[in-house]
Amino acid sequence: MSNFEHRSLGRLSSRFFQALLIAAATGFSWLMMMAVHEFGHVLHAWLSGGRVVRVVLDPLSFSRTDVLPNPHPLWVAIGGAVWGCLIPLGLLALVRITARRYTYLAAYFAGFCLIANGVYLAAGSFFPGADDAGVAMHHGAARWHLLALGVPATGAGLYLLNGLGPHFGLGTANGEVDRKAAVGATVAMAIVVVVEMALSR
Repeated sequence: MSNFEHRSLGRLSSRFFQALLIAAATGFSWLMMMAVHEFGHVLHAWLSGGRVVRVVLDPLSFSRTDVLPNPHPLWVAIGGAVWGCLIPLGLLALVRITARRYTYLAAYFAGFCLIANGVYLAAGSFFPGADDAGVAMHHGAARWHLLALGVPATGAGLYLLNGLGPHFGLGTANGEVDRKAAVGATVAMAIVVVVEMALSR
């Protein structure tokens, strides 16, 4: 094999692991974002005397928590976004202490969750429907309440994502990533998919 062919094969291998890491980290973040969001609904339902009838966590659909009776719907509706932001931030703090090398993965997950929940509330405040924002506004929350939660969460999420590009092979990294992290993220995502599919049957 010539030096040119060797270099080309090396670049192709690097790009493969880069794509694997980005796809796995994003897929894992999407699925676990919904999981921690629904956990917040469930927790607030239990704390407020509601009865959780069903929790939908299916990798092929949007998540949902059905509560009936639901004596405090505003409290339950807000719980998803609140804990959907706090749990990833807590995980980020834990990883910074215990596995600093992989802080960027936890930061990506936390940033993803904060943006998703923040935009969900902020946008929903202008287009309320059957979503959490619509339920919250129907039961007494004002638009500014949701914006006061959604806008800072979105900003904090963007802050956490800022500067992570090189860890994912972007910019000066020129496609180079931690291959063990790429494989680990892929395995983690696969486990979440299998568990959610098993629970959704």
